[in-house]
Amino acid sequence: MIDESSVEAAISQTISKFGQLDVVVNNAGYGMLGALEELSDKESRQNFDVNVFGSLNVIRKVLPQLRKQQSGHIFNISSIGGFSGNFPGFGIYCATKFAVVGFTESLAAEVKSMGIKATIVEPGYFRTAFLTEGSLAVPNKPIDAYKEVRDSQAAHQNDINNQQPGDPAKAVEVIIEASKSENPPLHLFLRPDAYQVADAKIADVQRDMANWKYLATATNFDEVSA
Repeated sequence: MIDESSVEAAISQTISKFGQLDVVVNNAGYGMLGALEELSDKESRQNFDVNVFGSLNVIRKVLPQLRKQQSGHIFNISSIGGFSGNFPGFGIYCATKFAVVGFTESLAAEVKSMGIKATIVEPGYFRTAFLTEGSLAVPNKPIDAYKEVRDSQAAHQNDINNQQPGDPAKAVEVIIEASKSENPPLHLFLRPDAYQVADAKIADVQRDMANWKYLATATNFDEVSA
């Protein structure tokens, strides 16, 4: 959990030095890899405490200054796993990142009239410390029956770690460009894999909507389903 006093101190120091806040990058988070059945309530809540409430703490602390300025841009770092949950073993992590997407969409609507902008950053695989032992938690009581989850765990810890194709420096350059834009994106997907996953999710949703539209929309009191 982020120490709120340290957040306040960092904000105060920044304002004292620069006079205002222009850009806030909210990157609280760590990975959680385990099937939903495997993870205890405590393990799941800890992930939410950092990934969701840690980010919310920062937002609450910076908004008084941004409202005073009538300007500023908040970048909340989510994940492509915050747009699609189709990753075995990442259910809780995805849930935290879905939460970041949801509250950032609401935040953008809440502060738009105040001249404040908000963007959700949804990256794919970048070569960071995300998959190292200190940043990726695994279940205290794994269940062997979840083969897909164990395979995913082994792949992420042994094969993908330190082999991610994404360059973090280039990701930062894109975020900087978005911060300069008069019309920045609400959703900023980073890397080709993020675009591929997002495209697939959008196509799946559109297909489900089309296949079930007739029945699903005939649900008013004055309508009778066939």
